[in-house]
Amino acid sequence: MSSEICNLEPKALWENFADLNAVPRPSKKEARVIQFIKDFGQRLGLETDEDETGNVIIKKPATPGMEQLQTVALQSHLDMVHQKNADTEFNFDTQGIDMYVDGDWVKARGTTLGADNGIGVATMMALLASKDIAHPAMEALFTVDEETGMTGALGMKGGILDASIMLNLDTEDDRELTIGCAGGVDVSAKGSYEPESTPAAMAGYKLSVKGLTGGHSGMDIILGRGNANKLMNRLLYLAISQFDVRVGSIDGGGLRNAIPRESVATVAVADADKSNFEQFVQEQATVLQQEYSTTDPKLQVLAEATAAPAQVLTKSFAGKLLRAIYACPNGIYRMSPDIQGLVQTSNNVARVLVQDGSYTILCLTRSSVDSEKMDLAQAIQSALELAGAAVELSGSYPGWTPRPDAAIIQLMRDLYRTRYKGEPDVNACHAGLECGILGANYPGMEMISFGPNIRGAHSPDEKVQISSVQKYWDFLLATLQRIPEKAQA
Repeated sequence: MSSEICNLEPKALWENFADLNAVPRPSKKEARVIQFIKDFGQRLGLETDEDETGNVIIKKPATPGMEQLQTVALQSHLDMVHQKNADTEFNFDTQGIDMYVDGDWVKARGTTLGADNGIGVATMMALLASKDIAHPAMEALFTVDEETGMTGALGMKGGILDASIMLNLDTEDDRELTIGCAGGVDVSAKGSYEPESTPAAMAGYKLSVKGLTGGHSGMDIILGRGNANKLMNRLLYLAISQFDVRVGSIDGGGLRNAIPRESVATVAVADADKSNFEQFVQEQATVLQQEYSTTDPKLQVLAEATAAPAQVLTKSFAGKLLRAIYACPNGIYRMSPDIQGLVQTSNNVARVLVQDGSYTILCLTRSSVDSEKMDLAQAIQSALELAGAAVELSGSYPGWTPRPDAAIIQLMRDLYRTRYKGEPDVNACHAGLECGILGANYPGMEMISFGPNIRGAHSPDEKVQISSVQKYWDFLLATLQRIPEKAQA
């Protein structure tokens, strides 16, 4: 445990965050962190249960004198996005996150930090363990697999929680009170091809697109950052149209909810075209660096000589595949006509893997309008099917419809104004939060999401602001003191 982190204020929160970050917790591999949270609740002597999906629920009675207040559910997800820089040696399955303090920020060395949503989890742990914080009856809901499928929320049944108010602790700006969010659907395309032997008199190159900023494919999609998969596809498409270039493999991106930062392709180039190809790559690097100088100032495009691949895609199949990926929309599809500055619908071309006779293309399509979400997903499906791919639409989850007149929203808006002498940003976001899904089984529950300043989530640049965590903690404790009384029967 880092003493540097544990000495930050509020100590109870940061100590629990350090303990949590020592536990590997990738999405769909949460067994260790589930047991960690269950052990935590049981050590405190609190009612602790795990549901069929793996969600953990810990209940704590009200502080004496506050039994008449409404029960509050606090909710965060246990899993974190695992991303690292290419030059960072790190095993997410066995190692804890290596954190450090940089001024007013906590960061990780070369990897994601896990502040999304570890700060929320640590907050709940601190409240559950506290002996001197007055509070109404609390139900702490720790969900699983939020980042890659929302399966914890989808599997959460009604009747488990008694709360009438839910505080979701998964927002990333301390001025924001989030009251609605986008839904999403996964688009998965797979197929096979017959490679052929690389023709004679061809040289090998490793083509790289790297140094992109990346980020959260929901919250950061509005920033117009480069997508390594789309930029690599653009380079390959232009290259095969101008030179005798054959594609051996493509490997770009990773998780659906992270904007791809890197892509690598192996190509074979006719000996006669080598110098022109190298010049072409340099020229395209300049073009792309100019286009993305603001959003991705560290962008690099490199062609490095290497052994020629033994097998390549046929010219016909390569053309079809690159055209299909070119046709896939990426980034903002439509802005909301009703809420200024809100992305309504988007797509992230998250993963492209082409090698050894098979290929996979993965996208995450988001929208706050379910019909538009499915329309865009079906458009992408159509483009990929034209290339011969088998396409599946899966993991669809609903958005969260705002209820701006809910009492908890009015309470927290007024409290923010009084306490911080400013106006909170009450909004809907383009990320996927679990509130909409959970609300399906708890339709009468009032919900709101808030949190501290977290920047660069889903990327190795992720960081959380120390002073903002202090503000967020203060805001949460003040909110718990003001929870309304239960309605009279």
